[in-house]
Amino acid sequence: MATEVDTWPAAQQADGLFSFDGNLAHANHPRGSHEDEDEDLLNEAELNGNWTPQEKALHDARLKAKAKRRLRKSSSRNSTSESFSESGDVAGGDPNSPKGKVNANDRKSRTGKGRGLPKKGGAGGKGVWGAAGMVYEDEEPDVRDPNYDEFAQGDTVYAKVLPEVDERELEKMVNPIVKEYFEHGDTKEVQMLLKGLNLGHHKFEFSSLAVSLSLEGKASHRELTSRLLSDLSGKMLSQSEMARAFDKTLKELPDLILDTPEAPQMLGQFIARAIADHVLPMSFLDCYKGKVDCEHARVALDRAAVLLTMKREMVRLDNVWGVGGGLRPVKHLVKEMNLLLKEYLISGDEKEADHCLRDLEVPHFHHELVYEVVVMVLESKGDTASHMMIKLLQSFWKTGLITVDQMNRGFQRVYDELPEINLDVPHAHSLMETFVDLCFQEAVITKQLRDACPSRGRKRFVSEGDGGLIKT
Repeated sequence: MATEVDTWPAAQQADGLFSFDGNLAHANHPRGSHEDEDEDLLNEAELNGNWTPQEKALHDARLKAKAKRRLRKSSSRNSTSESFSESGDVAGGDPNSPKGKVNANDRKSRTGKGRGLPKKGGAGGKGVWGAAGMVYEDEEPDVRDPNYDEFAQGDTVYAKVLPEVDERELEKMVNPIVKEYFEHGDTKEVQMLLKGLNLGHHKFEFSSLAVSLSLEGKASHRELTSRLLSDLSGKMLSQSEMARAFDKTLKELPDLILDTPEAPQMLGQFIARAIADHVLPMSFLDCYKGKVDCEHARVALDRAAVLLTMKREMVRLDNVWGVGGGLRPVKHLVKEMNLLLKEYLISGDEKEADHCLRDLEVPHFHHELVYEVVVMVLESKGDTASHMMIKLLQSFWKTGLITVDQMNRGFQRVYDELPEINLDVPHAHSLMETFVDLCFQEAVITKQLRDACPSRGRKRFVSEGDGGLIKT
C-alpha cells in the first residue's frame, strides 16, 4: 500500500504535470506543524499496517487536494508566462513587480483557458452591437434555418400594415371627419383622411353615416354631402358599395324619423341626386318595386321617382337642396325676407319666422331684415304692424338670432336713408322717433342707438297779426 502511494505522485511528475521544484511548491504552499505531524502519524500507521478506514479515506482526500493545487498553480504560471512573452517582456520576471502581479479587477479569464485577451476583441458587453466602425452587410438566407422557404425567397419588402377598423369604433372615427367637412367643404381632405383608415369591408358604411348626419343638419350640409358622395364615387367607393349604403339607410328610416320627421322625403332627394350624379345605378329604384314593406322606405323611393320623372331632361339635380346661404343672390335674399315678414304679419307665428330666417343661413345679412322691418313699420297704417314687429325683433334679440352689430347696422341704414324715405312717407321722422322709443322701452336697442336717431327741428314763424313773435 505504501508503495502505491509513493509511486503515484512520482508518476505524475514523470508525465510532466508537476514540472517545478519542491522548494518553490513548499514556499508557495506552506504547511503547518499540525498537518506535518498528522501526515507523519498516517505514514507510520501505514507502515505498521494499522490504518483504519477513516484514516485511509482522509489520506486519499489530502493527496487529491494536493494534486489539484499543484495543477492549478502550474496552469496559472503557464498563462502568465505566455502573456508576458507576447507583450515583449521577460517571462521569468520578478513576481513582486507591478507587471508580474495579477490585477484583482482584471476581467480577463484566469481559468487557464485562452490567452487572457478580452472577449470578442473588445466588441462584447451589455448593450453593444459590435466593435466601433463595424459595418454589417446584408446576410443571405441560411438554408439550415427552420423558417427557410426556397419558393418564398426573394426581395424583402417591408410594408406598414394598418389594422382594420372595428365596427364599434367606426362611428367614433367617421363622425369627426364628416362634421369637420361640413365646416371646410374640402372633399380632397376627406379622401386623404379616409386613405389613412383601413375601413376594410365596412367602407360602405361611411356613406351611410354621412347621409344620416346631414339629415340632422342644414340644407347646406346635405348639399355638401351630395358633392362628397359624387367625388368619392369611382375613386374610393364603387356603385355597388353606394347602393349598399343607401339600402342600409332605407332600413334605418324608422329610427331616423324619431329625430328628423322629414327624413323619408330628404332621403328620396338624396337618392334622386345620387342617380343623377351617376353615384347610384339607374336600376336602383327598379330593384325595390313591389319588395318594400316599410312605409317610410316607400315614401323615400316614391319621392326619388317623382323627382327623376319631373327633371329627366336635366343631367344633374343641382338645385335639389337649394342654393347655399352665402351663394344666393342679394335680390333673392331680400325677396325671401320680405315674404317672411308679410307671412308673419298675417299669421303672427314667431316660431315659423324664426325657422324661416335660420333656413336662409345668412347670419351676416340679418341687418337687411331689421331694415325691412323698420321700413314696413313706417309705410304701414295703424299701430298693429308696429307692435307686431317690435315683438318679432324682441324675440330674435332674446334668442340671439340677431346680434347687436346686425341690429345697429339695420337701424343705421334707415337713419341714413330717412330723407329719401320722407319723400314717400311725409311723417317719417315722427314715426321713426316713436318706433325707436318703443324699441328702447322693450330693450330691443341700446340707448346710444336711440340717441342717434335723427330729428328734424322746425321753427314756426307766425303771421303778421302775431306781432312778429315766434311761437314756442
